[in-house]
Amino acid sequence: MALISKHHVWYPYADLNQWDNSTNPVITRGRGFHLIDSKGRQYLDGVASMWCNVWGHGEKEIIRAMKNQINNLQHSSLFSLANKPSIQLSLELIRLSKGMEYVFYSDNGSTAIEVAMKMAIQYYKNRDRPEKRHFVSLQHGYHGDTIGAMSVGYIPRYFSVYRPLLTRVARLPSPSLKLSEPVSNLEEILEETESCLKKISVKTCAIVMESGAQIAGGVRIYPPGYQKKVAELSKKYGVLLILDEIATGFGRLGSMIEYLNQGSIPDIVCFGKSLTAGYTPLAVTLTNPEIYRSFLDKKAKLYHGHTFCGHPIGCATAIANLKLYRKKNLLRDISLKSGYIRKRLCEFQNSAAVSNVRHKGMLAGLDISRRGVDAIRKGTGGPVDSFIFRIALNSGVYLRPLGNTIVVIPPLAIDTKNLEYLLSVIGVIIEKVERLL
Repeated sequence: MALISKHHVWYPYADLNQWDNSTNPVITRGRGFHLIDSKGRQYLDGVASMWCNVWGHGEKEIIRAMKNQINNLQHSSLFSLANKPSIQLSLELIRLSKGMEYVFYSDNGSTAIEVAMKMAIQYYKNRDRPEKRHFVSLQHGYHGDTIGAMSVGYIPRYFSVYRPLLTRVARLPSPSLKLSEPVSNLEEILEETESCLKKISVKTCAIVMESGAQIAGGVRIYPPGYQKKVAELSKKYGVLLILDEIATGFGRLGSMIEYLNQGSIPDIVCFGKSLTAGYTPLAVTLTNPEIYRSFLDKKAKLYHGHTFCGHPIGCATAIANLKLYRKKNLLRDISLKSGYIRKRLCEFQNSAAVSNVRHKGMLAGLDISRRGVDAIRKGTGGPVDSFIFRIALNSGVYLRPLGNTIVVIPPLAIDTKNLEYLLSVIGVIIEKVERLL
């Protein structure tokens, strides 16, 4: 069927006026680390297909596992039944995730967070502490687009219109580590965190925070020791710790399980995105035995479930993906590429067009400076993110900036040649901003 110019798709996070007469590419194929559009043009996937792609497109071992599962069992409900891939994957996840013993399946990160929140509230109800029903989260945190997830991950520029739907959540300050610069106010932030918890812990069931870094809230990298201290404070004041590793786990920050790298074992943790290498939707919520046991003691049900819980194809995909991590020693490869990224970022940070450079693993953020923002708006009459997006696209790279922030978040297994090209295009964007100054 021929592609038509009029689109009938309501695109996410999009200016719909731009899409009514869209000239944006229509992607029809993927090959390696590139997306290919209907006219045959190739674009390096510089955002890992929304932060989830690991191996690029067409990884044979994963596709083979998916086909084998499709041939045997396409879908079977987890309601009063089990399926082999979901059991196998749960064992693998528990092996990786110290302190966790049970796996609850869902199909995306937002719902994984909703599951964690419901577990936390019901845990305290099971323990005859129903007053502990409120949540604490971090400023600049993001946890998804469903109601509970928006409540704990409230970013005004995304969600202010939905405030009437949301529950009240206390916010703790969050630090951000710049390239080669210490966080000067870390002690002050931790003192404020403890002061807040001391006041509200009686009615608080859990702290919800991203693990290792905040991405959608502006690519904020935590300084060493911060997350560990928050975990200690949660224990001290009797509040559960829910960690969101949906975007930061499985290698994005250089470690397989980021909370282990941070020295902060949570009560509940959520994984998604890279879990299936971006090939199928799947997310999980893992919990410790104490929370699970509370449901046994009270003979209580967790009233949560999805049609596609523990989807066999998704679980088989994740199993094959995790095997490849070991087979190809991906974490060692990430360590080498992380060093290269840091080296290139050091070249960019001295530009008058750039401010506040930060980096960890396969994640980096560069803010366009105040002068640069003003120059772009004056020179083009349009927003900064559109300026960045169009330059990158014209150079054969798909980038999706966060406002004035260029986000570096490529597929985890990207080869050196394509990584060099991605960073060279970011250099081109910076040079074009410099010319406008």
